Amino acid sequence: MKTEIQTDRLVLREITFADKDELFELHTDPDVQKHTGEPVVESLEEIEQSITGRLHDYKTYGFGRLAVIEKGTNAFIGWAGLAYLPEFDKIDIGYRLKKKYWGKGYATEASIAIINYAFNVLQLEQIIAIAMPENKASIKVMEKIGMTYDKHAPYDAVIQNAVWYKLSKIDYLNQ
Repeated sequence: MKTEIQTDRLVLREITFADKDELFELHTDPDVQKHTGEPVVESLEEIEQSITGRLHDYKTYGFGRLAVIEKGTNAFIGWAGLAYLPEFDKIDIGYRLKKKYWGKGYATEASIAIINYAFNVLQLEQIIAIAMPENKASIKVMEKIGMTYDKHAPYDAVIQNAVWYKLSKIDYLNQ
């Protein structure tokens, strides 16, 4: 069964190879990549490898990052979803949107739907989110969706001072 989550304005669905040009556009924007710790993508081959990884995640874990489609226009506006981080044995929620869709509440709307799906359908116990401290917009989304500050800690060799947030199923159900 393919994952599809709907909100008032969005459809969240599994990423496919048909999304590669849109993903390439997203990941070649230096402003989009600025606070991710990842370099700007340079080739469609990199995107195809990323999609292969997404397909693996859906099959292996039953969840992954999802394409975010605006209902009114059917436009691909970015991605949002869950990812298993084996190096921490944690499940992360993340989002990345094309710049022209920033500030419209889409990251928050998608994230709320994903959290609901994670706790009520997948029966996960906890979700984390990680951001660079200067990424105030992402941190604001984390707080809006009910996550609480956990710690400042390294994420990888590039991001040594990440801000970690968390949300447990118990806290989510008691909100």
